[in-house]
Amino acid sequence: MKLGTWNIQATIATMLLTALCQILPVAAQSFPVKPVRFVVPYPPGGPLDEVARSVGQKLSPVWGQQVLVDNRSGAGGSIGADVVAKSPPDGYTMVLANSGPVTINVSLRRDLPYDPLKDLAPVTQIIGAPMVLVVHPSLPVRSVKELIALARANPGKLNYASAGVGNLQHLGMEHLQALAKIKMNHVPYKGAAPAFIDTLSGRIDLQFANIVGVLPHVANKRVRAIAISAARGSAVLPDVPGVGATLPQFDLDGWMGIFVRAGTPPEVIAKLQRDLAAAVQSADFRERFAKLGADVVVGGPEGLAKIVREEIPLYAGIIKSAKIVAE
Repeated sequence: MKLGTWNIQATIATMLLTALCQILPVAAQSFPVKPVRFVVPYPPGGPLDEVARSVGQKLSPVWGQQVLVDNRSGAGGSIGADVVAKSPPDGYTMVLANSGPVTINVSLRRDLPYDPLKDLAPVTQIIGAPMVLVVHPSLPVRSVKELIALARANPGKLNYASAGVGNLQHLGMEHLQALAKIKMNHVPYKGAAPAFIDTLSGRIDLQFANIVGVLPHVANKRVRAIAISAARGSAVLPDVPGVGATLPQFDLDGWMGIFVRAGTPPEVIAKLQRDLAAAVQSADFRERFAKLGADVVVGGPEGLAKIVREEIPLYAGIIKSAKIVAE
């Protein structure tokens, strides 16, 4: 009797375990069953906001659920990233991040309320987009070499904008100044959009700007593009050299990637990656952002994790060298 009872219990346990293993993939396949929140850690109107809304428009009909874009700006993107880091680990809250809240702020902000390596799980990179060094047409420079000469002749008199202290635009310019041994005045803004507006108006002399959104203003000559931040250059600005052509040690690329809360089931992350890949690799999405200078790049969780591992020490070195302190 005892042996028979044990066999029955073992059989029931095996059946329950088998059922549970079957339920998990089914749950992932049915994801999502409610609206999904897509956090953008910067203000509306910037490059990440534009990409997030375009992705959301693609995913909503596929999922049969609303994709709600939630702009949570502040602290160099950390506020928005922290929302996801403290959300339930179920995939229903994701963040479209760039270097700021993931690979820069970990070295910049001592009070960072989350650990990007422990609290965020990479899903996939979706965009590769270098920065463009642009100047207002009133500034008499057409190359990095001419900019360096002008800055050396006028130390501390040229003003450059960024989307905030410690933002990639800021670090890029500090890196350039260190390599070129020049000094310019930093004017931080609360987001990429207001910074670029003042560069367009001429209140600011120059800045690094994300290539997404800049090209129309280069075409109509409201700003002049003099260099690309990445050594690979840009297919949409083939005549504009990389900063590295003048300063060989300079090579900073830009990216946008999706993260969810660490602990999210692997099956859900895999489904997110598949659906995101299909959305951004669609012909109309690719064409739209290619015209803006952005490359669709889908590297999956490990590809994005590799970027994070490599960038953290890179930006830690720039922050330390420039003695950048968060506001």
